[in-house]
Amino acid sequence: MAENRHKTLGLCDENVLEMYETMLLARRIDERMWLLNRAGKIPFVISCQGQEAAQVGAAFALNREKDYVLPYYRDMGVVLTFGMTAKELMLSAFAKADDPNSGGRQMPGHFGQKKNRIVTGSSPVTTQVPHAVGIALAGKMEQKDLVTFVTFGEGSSNQGDFHEGANFAGVHKLPVIFMCENNKYAISVPIEKQLACEKVSDRAPGYGMPGITVDGNDPLEVYRVVKEAADRGRRGEGPSLVEAVSYRLTAHSSDDDDRAYRDREEVEAAKQKDPIFTFATYLKETGVLDDALESEINDRVMKLVNEATDEAEKAPYAEPEHTLKYVYAEK
Repeated sequence: MAENRHKTLGLCDENVLEMYETMLLARRIDERMWLLNRAGKIPFVISCQGQEAAQVGAAFALNREKDYVLPYYRDMGVVLTFGMTAKELMLSAFAKADDPNSGGRQMPGHFGQKKNRIVTGSSPVTTQVPHAVGIALAGKMEQKDLVTFVTFGEGSSNQGDFHEGANFAGVHKLPVIFMCENNKYAISVPIEKQLACEKVSDRAPGYGMPGITVDGNDPLEVYRVVKEAADRGRRGEGPSLVEAVSYRLTAHSSDDDDRAYRDREEVEAAKQKDPIFTFATYLKETGVLDDALESEINDRVMKLVNEATDEAEKAPYAEPEHTLKYVYAEK
């Protein structure tokens, strides 16, 4: 039997099975959304496939009752962990009135849900970074026990918002975890054309914080480093930069054709490290998962996805006269 790594991290078998099921749910929702898009039923998909391990591993390391997450548009694994449901994600994809993110007004992937401490994002990339820093500053001023967790792609790490947010957090020792989900491509631009340094985490010392690069296909390693970063933030020791390296298994979005800039051989090689399969293998090697339980989990997930799809498709659209709702204050 393989080394039981999750037990050394303080995780029980039920914890890692929940992590696996959440990763699988994110994958199955994403796959369904692509089918719905190609069938002309939903307008747009921006995928989490290949990044579920980093997202779920990190989110499990946080306190869902105290901490705030500021996800970027691929972070289905994060928001599912923090309490968003398959149905709510489907309502967003179909742009229906009951979409909790924006009442059907925003593109899919613009997550926001106050009750689950998910802070709404915006279309310009990286704007969530200074927001996370601001919330952390407010928490520190009010002496609250909270950490903010913000994610972004490696392309976003080149934006001014990242520099300003990281610098401010470093100067004021704020409890922020900056997690770069490095999926190797900023739309069509490969990582080697984005950075002059070797790793995104190499930038951390310039902001006065530790930086660590971790295998983003390994949810347990991501859990470990994010838990350490969260503990550090709670102790008043300031922010951390985590770079979780994975691979984007799909095109940038449903409007992109990645065959123009990626060799198929490269994509197929990355699929051999697909975290859905590699984590399942680990769970089987440690005796936590067997074929029967794997099938049971998949059936349960697919039932959720099917029900969410049916309910969201039948749900009403917003009324035309509600166009300005949530835009202007109402008396």
